[in-house]
Amino acid sequence: MPSFAAALDATLEVPGIGEVRFDVGYGGAFYAILPAERLGVPLETARTPELVRAARALVDAGRAALREGRDLGVTHPEDDLSFLYGAILTGPAEDSAHHDRNLCVFAEGEVDRSPTGSGVSARLAVAHARGEIAPGEERAIESILGSASVFRGRIVRTESWDGREAVVPEVRGAAHPVGSARYVLAPDDAIGRGFLLPR
Repeated sequence: MPSFAAALDATLEVPGIGEVRFDVGYGGAFYAILPAERLGVPLETARTPELVRAARALVDAGRAALREGRDLGVTHPEDDLSFLYGAILTGPAEDSAHHDRNLCVFAEGEVDRSPTGSGVSARLAVAHARGEIAPGEERAIESILGSASVFRGRIVRTESWDGREAVVPEVRGAAHPVGSARYVLAPDDAIGRGFLLPR
């Protein structure tokens, strides 16, 4: 799916923080993207609770601005995706061979242990819009956990999508199983195969 820069250098007044400058990128969801230090907190694992609070304050301010009609570029041809999903806070990489590190705070304050595929896609789109990366170039991005969790992203090609300049990203990373489940349907379960209720 194409990714795109929705807004560059947007600003919002964030309660408790002040005026904050950020970009908005779409990579499967819309994210506010900015260096963590613009929120007054360095990107350090020990500061995660503060980072989450600051990111949520920014996202809450962004959602409020959107409800008031402010244009932050958060529009998608599929209406159910036209909302600010989270914030991606960036900072220096743990390993100097990597581009940088990020913390993805999404939904209602959850933290991804990975750099986040949709987030890396959005970051690639924003970097391309800023002229910082060209198709074919690769970036290695760490999560808040540092080099223990790295995604590598590159732009496969650019294209026009729904009237926007977009990129088609490719993201690679490792995943590990953390659990499994087995679902069964008992032969005598009268409603196990589904049911309908009258409206």
